[in-house]
Amino acid sequence: MSPHSPPPRCKNVLITGCSSGIGLRAAEILRVRGYNLITTVRKPQDKERLEQQGFTVVLLDLADEHSVARAFDEVMRLFNGRLDGLFNNAAYGQPGAVEDLSRAALREQFETNVLGTQQLTNLAIAVMRQQGFGRVVYNSSVLGLVSLAYRGAYNASKYAIEGLADTLRLELQGSGVDISLIEPGPITSRFRANAFAKYQEHINKNNSAHQPIYQAMEQRLKKTGPAAPFTLPPDAVVAKCLHAFESRRPKIRYYVTFPTYLFASLKRLLPHRALDWVLRKVSDSEKRPGRR
Repeated sequence: MSPHSPPPRCKNVLITGCSSGIGLRAAEILRVRGYNLITTVRKPQDKERLEQQGFTVVLLDLADEHSVARAFDEVMRLFNGRLDGLFNNAAYGQPGAVEDLSRAALREQFETNVLGTQQLTNLAIAVMRQQGFGRVVYNSSVLGLVSLAYRGAYNASKYAIEGLADTLRLELQGSGVDISLIEPGPITSRFRANAFAKYQEHINKNNSAHQPIYQAMEQRLKKTGPAAPFTLPPDAVVAKCLHAFESRRPKIRYYVTFPTYLFASLKRLLPHRALDWVLRKVSDSEKRPGRR
């Protein structure tokens, strides 16, 4: 097998959330390696831009169950009924203290990050079961392993994805369908810019007990460039995705960035209250004025 081509059984791959960041970089790298790709975006202008770059693009809004169904039908038509790999990359983060999150804000977070993602995955699994082969890769987060303050909606959505993926792995034993989780820490992307837009949409800081803290949060979310130590480029995530697609025995979990390795180890080793102390220290460091 050529080092620049996918294994014979993993050729047709669907990647969600390809307008920028990890999804776009995954599409660029997998195309070079010879995969047959379909990418998805939410906005028509992004679709046009990616098509100009030579990608096959399908419009998909994970928050809309009808959009998910239509998009999957189109993907299967374009792939002539075969789907070998799915990279569940599309997601966003809703910042804010848990007590400031409305039901609508939580619903939106889960519609995209959990419900739409799993609806798409279930459709893919039905096809993969018939084939007797398939690879599903969820792009989770270090925040699916541990929680940080003021990220409660996102924390919860990634914990949910982890639970679904772990359960699927048990249920799909012997089917030929493998489930993997990638758990990145800080990665260079538009994640903070998108999160800031959701913060402005859903959080009323003027009526919040956390108002003083939100000022520092706003500075961090608006900062250009890396806002946290140990930030890696999207290629670090794509490398793990490639292993999940190309390895004879893909891993269950792929850690990316030093913080993920660190917090995963601390979660195993520390008592709950000691881990809480560490996580509070991390969150407290973000509250200080001028911290970005």
